[in-house]
Amino acid sequence: MPGWHNVHVWQVLNLFDNNSYGDFMSEFTHFSADGASRMVDVGAKPVTCRAARAEGSVLMQAETLRSLQQRTFSKGDVLEVARLAGIMATKRTSDLIPLCHVLPLEKVEILFSFPAENTVRVEVSVSAEAKTGVEMEALTAVSVACLTIYDMCKSVDRGMEINSIRLLEKSGGRSGHFVRSLADP
Repeated sequence: MPGWHNVHVWQVLNLFDNNSYGDFMSEFTHFSADGASRMVDVGAKPVTCRAARAEGSVLMQAETLRSLQQRTFSKGDVLEVARLAGIMATKRTSDLIPLCHVLPLEKVEILFSFPAENTVRVEVSVSAEAKTGVEMEALTAVSVACLTIYDMCKSVDRGMEINSIRLLEKSGGRSGHFVRSLADP
């Protein structure tokens, strides 16, 4: 809709009267009924096995991908550095995303594939026994791994694009099992 980019959140929220505003805000677990930020209280939740998978991709020139696959970058093995960066990022998610809980991660796995001659696909799996999910850790790992690939390859390919960072699957907890449909964009 034309003009919506100039609308501020508070302008939209002012459209609600006090009762409907509180109802609207109650849908968002990280906000109180009056709109104040809060960390969700997970104290009474049971510890369960939590798992999440996420993906993202980096589009680049075919020659850049060949150099990456052949490990000819002077900075080193791009994929191994990206794998380590992604793993490290999972452990720092609560420092990067303000309302995330610190979680005792048990497993982080990062896989790379090449679905096209100009694409690196990054898939991350994370698991933990915890009171809250590990989706943000998986998404953070994908993001940082993709950014690391970009950083290490930008000297030869400034036109790279990071695309389609998204949750593929999550399990555990009250909201149940989610699997992204192949029909989902």
